[in-house]
Amino acid sequence: MLRLLQIGNDWLIGIARGGGGVLRTLWETLKTTQDMPVQVKNRLTPHDSLSATQTYLGLSYVVKDGMASQAMIALTSGILLVDFAMRLGATNLVIGLLAAIPSFAQLMQVGAVYMVERYKNRHSMVFFSSFLSRIFLLFLVFAPFLPTRNARLVFLIGGLILHAVSNSITSCGWHSWMHDLVPTSKRGSFFSRRMGISMGLGMIITLVAGYFMDYWRYTFPQAELFGYSLLFALGTVAGLFSVYFILMTPEPRISSNIEHRPFKRVVSQPFREVNFRNLILFMSSWNFAVNLAAPFFTVYMLKRLELSLTYVLLLSVVSQLMNVLFIRLWGKFSDRFSNKSVLRVSGPIFIFCILAWTFTTLPEKYFLTVPLLVLIHIFTGISTAGVTISSLNIGMKLAPKGEATAYLATNNLINAVAAGIAPIIGGQFVDSFRQRALSWTITWAGPEGEVAIQTLHFSHWDFFFFLAFLVGLYSLHRLTLVKEEGEVKEKLVMQEFMSEVKKGMRNLSSVGGLRSMVEGAYPIFRSPRKYSKKRSERKT
Repeated sequence: MLRLLQIGNDWLIGIARGGGGVLRTLWETLKTTQDMPVQVKNRLTPHDSLSATQTYLGLSYVVKDGMASQAMIALTSGILLVDFAMRLGATNLVIGLLAAIPSFAQLMQVGAVYMVERYKNRHSMVFFSSFLSRIFLLFLVFAPFLPTRNARLVFLIGGLILHAVSNSITSCGWHSWMHDLVPTSKRGSFFSRRMGISMGLGMIITLVAGYFMDYWRYTFPQAELFGYSLLFALGTVAGLFSVYFILMTPEPRISSNIEHRPFKRVVSQPFREVNFRNLILFMSSWNFAVNLAAPFFTVYMLKRLELSLTYVLLLSVVSQLMNVLFIRLWGKFSDRFSNKSVLRVSGPIFIFCILAWTFTTLPEKYFLTVPLLVLIHIFTGISTAGVTISSLNIGMKLAPKGEATAYLATNNLINAVAAGIAPIIGGQFVDSFRQRALSWTITWAGPEGEVAIQTLHFSHWDFFFFLAFLVGLYSLHRLTLVKEEGEVKEKLVMQEFMSEVKKGMRNLSSVGGLRSMVEGAYPIFRSPRKYSKKRSERKT
C-alpha cells in the first residue's frame, strides 16, 4: 500500500509537468514492478496461455470489476455530479466542460499505445492507472470544504481532469486485454451480461443515492454539499474494489511474433484500412451527435422543466431498467447476426429519442410533458443497450488480431475528440439561443371561431436537440459504408426483436420467466472448481 501511495505522489508530480510527465511516470512505474510484493508481481505477469478454469475465473473477475466500477460511476458522475456542480454555481459552459473532460483525456491513449507496444504488459498499466484514477476522486470529496465558489469549482475540475487522464490510460490497455481474454464467439453475450448486471446494481445505487440526498437536504439544509462528499467517498471505495478485481484477472501474453514497427506506422495503420476508417467516421459523428445533446438533458430537466432531483433520478432509473432488460437480447443478436445489424435498428431509435426532447414543451410544460419524458427514457434505455454493446464489439471484431491496441486506441482517440468538442460547443452557444424561437401553428377557422394548435416550437435547448438529431442521421448514413461479416437486413433483426419481446412479456408473467432472468447472471458467480468438474463430465 505504501508503494502505491508513493506511485500516487510520483503521478501528481508527473501530471504537474504535463502529459509527457504522466507518461514518463507511468513508464518508470512499469519498469519497477519488481519492487512490488511477490504475490502482486505474480498477478501482474502475463501468462503464455490460459486454461479453461483460468479463463472462466478471469471472466468472473471482469464481471465483478464491472459491478464495482458501475457503483463508482453511479456515485461520482452523471446526474449527481451535474447537480453538485450546479449547486457549486457552475454555468452551462462549465457543465459542457465537465462533459468534455473524459473525452479529451482520451488523447493520452496515444502514449498508452506506445507503452503497450513497447512494454507488452497491459495488466500492470491498467492496474496502476486505475488505482490512481480512483484516488483522484478524493478531489471531489474535499471540494465542498473549500471556502470560496471559484476554489471549489477549480478543485472539482482539477480532480476530474486527473481522474479522466488516468482512466483513459486504463481504457486503452483494458480494451486490448479483453480482446484477447474474451472468446470471439461469446463477446456479445458476455459483455451484455456484464453490462446488464452492472447497470442493475447501478440502478439500485442511483435510487438509494437520490433518496439519501433528499433526506440529507431535509435534515441538514445548511450542509447539503457535504452529503455529496459522503457519496463521492463511497464511490471512491467502490472504485478501489474494482482495482482489486483488476489485479486478480489474468492476462494472456501479447504475441511476440508480431514485428516491431515504428510508432508512427502503428498509429496510422487503422486509417489505411478503408473499412476501419469508415467505422471511425461513423463512431466519431455518432459521438458528436450524442454528446452535443446528452450532457444537457439533466440541466434541461432541472432548470427548464423544474423537476426535482429525485424525479430526474427516477427517470434515469427507468432508462437503466430498460437497458438491463434488453442488453442481453441485443448481445445475443450481435452474436447471432452482426453488430452492424443491431446498430441499424437501435441507432435510429436513439436518434429519434433525441428529437422527441423538442416536444416536451410547446412552448411550456403541458399535460403530455411527463408521459413523453417517461416514453423517451424507456426507448432511450432500450436503444442505448443495443448501441453500447454493438459499438463496443464491432471495434473489437474489425480490429486485426495482435493489433487491437493500436486500432481500438485510434478509434477511441478520434471519438474522444468529437465527443469532447460537442458539449463545449453546446455549453458555449446554448445561451445565445435563449431569445430565439421557431414555431409552427395550425389554425382552424369556422363559424364558431378559430382554433389554434401549436404543433412545433423550438427555443433555447431545442435547437441543439434538433441539430444533434441531424448529425445523428448523418452518422447512420456513415454506418451503411461499414462492412461486417454476417450482417443482415435490419427488417429481419426488427422482426426477431419484436418476437423476443413478446416472448419475454409472456415469460415474465410466470415463475419460470423470472427464474430464467436470474439464471442469466448466475453462471458468472459459480465456483470455478464446480465449473471444471461439470466441464470434464461433459467431455466424458
